[in-house]
Amino acid sequence: MKRTMTQHPRMLRIADHLYLVRAPAKGRFPFCHGFLFCGGGQTLMIDAGLGPELTQEIDRLCRIDILVISHSHPDHILNWHLLEDRTLLLPRQTPDSVTDLDRLGVRYTGTPERGAHWVNAIGRPLGLRPFRKPDGRFDNGHIFALGPARIEAIHAPGHLDDHYCFFDHGSGTLITTDIDFSGFGPWYGNPEGAIKPFQESIRRLMELPYRRVCASHRLPHEGDATQLFEGFLDGFERQKQTVFALLGKEGKTLEEMVAHSPFYKNRFPDRIIQHTFEEQMIAKLLALLEEEGRVIQDHGRFMPAA
Repeated sequence: MKRTMTQHPRMLRIADHLYLVRAPAKGRFPFCHGFLFCGGGQTLMIDAGLGPELTQEIDRLCRIDILVISHSHPDHILNWHLLEDRTLLLPRQTPDSVTDLDRLGVRYTGTPERGAHWVNAIGRPLGLRPFRKPDGRFDNGHIFALGPARIEAIHAPGHLDDHYCFFDHGSGTLITTDIDFSGFGPWYGNPEGAIKPFQESIRRLMELPYRRVCASHRLPHEGDATQLFEGFLDGFERQKQTVFALLGKEGKTLEEMVAHSPFYKNRFPDRIIQHTFEEQMIAKLLALLEEEGRVIQDHGRFMPAA
């Protein structure tokens, strides 16, 4: 089976028991890379964002017995339903809204109106399916044991409340999922996204005795990844400085700043969803700037502190 798997053009062998499956579009949204662990006569896959054709192809190649979801963003749950008869494991923190697209839309956007728009603009066009009841849930510190693989689940909130990373003690592989070192920087555009927990999650991961780092939207990095982690952490400061500079001398309202689209540059395919996500991120950065004493608010207008 190993020889067949390594010959597959989308398979990248990381260790004797671990393969990265490269998603279409270089792992960009709405896809994400998958991680296959083989051992003890079973195959476990982390996340379901490979697209339908590749998911079915990989399942034919090495039947997937266990599906572990790292967190409940669309690109990580995209094709879970193609494996709905397998063992399904979700984070303990994943809310029941994943069983209903309308409630999931509200969770992502904050209001019923925006949630309904998300369902029609993103959820249904992507073919997302509500989850069934999972076969189990895992929490921080849980160990998935498959042959030589001992995969530790690491709760890493900030990006999303139920966001998890994974550390394979056998190979020293750290899977950082959506701590992905992208040029966009950290993303916390849902209502439950939070900057300080996000930063703390990154710092905790940096302390692990990893040999390589894999993320959901980029290829593996071998060896010391301190520069990657520090660069990603610096992204919070860059984002904060972008918002501060946008205020100018006279200040702006939140709505005015969102209209400038400092992060998406008005390139997001749906303006309502863009507005929703950017509003969340800017508001959280403004709150930090207020906390630092660099910004004051006067009747809904944010201004540099004197």
